[in-house]
Amino acid sequence: MSQSTSQPVPPPAATAPRLQLRGISKVYPTVVANDQVDLSVQPGEIRAILGENGAGKSTLMKIIYGVTHQSAGHIYWEGEEVRVENPAHARSLGIGMVFQHFSLFETLTVVENVALALPGNPALDELAQRITEVSERYGLPVDPRRHIHALSVGERQRVEIIRCLLQNPRLLIMDEPTSVLTPQAVRKLFETLRQLAAEGCSILYISHKLDEIQALCHTATVLRGGKVTGECIPAQETPASMARLMIGKDLPHCEHGAARTDGDVRLRLAGLSHASDDPFGTDLKDIHLDVRAGEIVGIAGVSGNGQQELLRAISGEDVLAERFPVQICGVEAGRLSPGQRRKLGLCFVPEERLGRGAVPGMSLADNALLTAAHSQGLLAGGFLRFERARDFAQRCIEAFNVKCGGPGAAAKSLSGGNLQKFIVGREILQAPGLLVCAQPTWGVDVGAATFIRQSLIDLRDRGCAVLVISEELDELFEICDRIAVIAKGRLSPTRPASETTVEDIGVWMSGMWPGADSSELPTNRAESLHA
Repeated sequence: MSQSTSQPVPPPAATAPRLQLRGISKVYPTVVANDQVDLSVQPGEIRAILGENGAGKSTLMKIIYGVTHQSAGHIYWEGEEVRVENPAHARSLGIGMVFQHFSLFETLTVVENVALALPGNPALDELAQRITEVSERYGLPVDPRRHIHALSVGERQRVEIIRCLLQNPRLLIMDEPTSVLTPQAVRKLFETLRQLAAEGCSILYISHKLDEIQALCHTATVLRGGKVTGECIPAQETPASMARLMIGKDLPHCEHGAARTDGDVRLRLAGLSHASDDPFGTDLKDIHLDVRAGEIVGIAGVSGNGQQELLRAISGEDVLAERFPVQICGVEAGRLSPGQRRKLGLCFVPEERLGRGAVPGMSLADNALLTAAHSQGLLAGGFLRFERARDFAQRCIEAFNVKCGGPGAAAKSLSGGNLQKFIVGREILQAPGLLVCAQPTWGVDVGAATFIRQSLIDLRDRGCAVLVISEELDELFEICDRIAVIAKGRLSPTRPASETTVEDIGVWMSGMWPGADSSELPTNRAESLHA
């Protein structure tokens, strides 16, 4: 879904680049992440960095920000050669970065996390007020008092962006900044970025959403296999032509036939109500939903409206007081543990890749053990069968084209998109009776996103019931048979995807669907869009 139809205004002419890279290479034991990369960005320029997952985009940005150091090559900042020692040094130069994988301390509050990135010792009360003002001005509302662990991925993304904006950077690096933002928040963010560019700030922008690149960026550099393979002006390209530059071929398209209508109910939410443990969370209120074998049901909604609580109630991470509100494959499962629910046929892809979908320091083979031990026979007589775990992880790597160093590679060593492909593949290859998926293509390149979506459709065609929770409306309309909306902890009725529109679902996302309880509706439009 295109976020804007306006063409980006060309940057002002400048005599010297703000940032220039010459011959940057980064070599790891199992892979060359960057290979002789040359790049420059002018003051006021918004330059896109395009490439598939594993092309070396994030590694290059981390070198600029001082998270890691190049193996060879030179960095020039405003005409002077520098070695960026660490992120604090980068910030002192005027470089800010919004990470794809969030760099937030989960046990601290929003305001405490922001304070750690600012020089000196800012007073927290004053800083909290600044956060509120900036978040409202840029359409990225967040409560500075909340703890990070209680925030959804969309809310954490807002914190990352706000923290960076408060540093007043001269070069702003954004790695997939809109992957879990709503269309309204994306449009507001683009207004902000255009204003920053007009004031002279340089922006390096990584995104797999090619329509965003077209609408926002002045120029684009294409990476493939760690090397620069071309440049283009996005306004003169189409998403299809930019995709060909990235992957060297035309994009495939999902084939989506009719769903079964007579399948047995694999997931039933029978009046699910549940109070959130988080005082700032969203309580679930009388949710009813059936998901049948052979169909994909999608749930749309603005981040922070109960998605996290709903996922935890279904997965078993939150055990309910009663058995009946959650029924999995015909069994009342509300009081069962996650492991017990998996034995019933549930597989689950959480929205947080690192820390919840995979343990960062563990190998892919060991991460496969965490969810597939019983379904794949990786446990026998109380002993783990590590060779089988490696074989299963290798199957995931091959079937989903995961770029990594093999089953022994640590999860944290993979790019975000490749780790996502591994996690989705690990769950799909278990042939579940019910698959619950949150943000299945978050941070995944356009080719891999199409592959994952087709894999979900194929799984449906084999008789699995699939529930997808996503903030990508285009994704839901591409793969889902029925769509519902969650707002303020309530779930709308489902509608066949073929009988509704993006505009209708957008209105429902504010809580205004037919028959909704008006007393539960947001009190104003801003709250509707960002609650």
